Amino acid sequence: MDEIFVTFFNNDFSNNKLKKMIMKKMTPAVMRSFAIAFALFTTTGPAMAQSNPSLTDPEVAHVAVVANQIDIGYADIAIKKSKDGEVVKFAETMKRDHTAVIEQAAALAKKLGVTPKDNAVSQKLLADADKTKKSLNGKSGKAFNKAYIDNEVAYHKAVIGAVEGLLIPETDNAELKQLLQNVVPALKAHLGHAEMVQKNYK
Repeated sequence: MDEIFVTFFNNDFSNNKLKKMIMKKMTPAVMRSFAIAFALFTTTGPAMAQSNPSLTDPEVAHVAVVANQIDIGYADIAIKKSKDGEVVKFAETMKRDHTAVIEQAAALAKKLGVTPKDNAVSQKLLADADKTKKSLNGKSGKAFNKAYIDNEVAYHKAVIGAVEGLLIPETDNAELKQLLQNVVPALKAHLGHAEMVQKNYK
């Protein structure tokens, strides 16, 4: 289990019975997706300790690109491994849509003369994604389909929360902020699609 997720639970959940119930029902992949959301906010959240750095626009751009690249990576695994037509169709949609967002971000960065800058949030996202990919690659059949779609639901919830609660507020440039705001409806549509597919694997 991801260390940051354990720290979060130990610090913020005093109800042991509730804690055990939640952890029992969560797969490792879903736990890591919630850990991603927690990492985003604890690394840079304005409501946290003042010693935590805020994100510059180049860092926001980097996080946005990385978050999209990660889901493309998950989609590539699903397209390769799944035999479920709905899962494959969903994965193909994720790959197409997230690739389009990256292209929009790259075009805007070029226009603004901004080079996306690596940062602690991006590094944490990538580290957690590597663990999730390893977990997904170790599964097959229905177990893979369930793990993939459960992760997609949790990941999109985490990313939506991060975009709305962290990246948009941290962005200074109006055009970059608008790009992030325009992406939110698509992310919510992805979440709705993922939750529909997920019903087949309850």
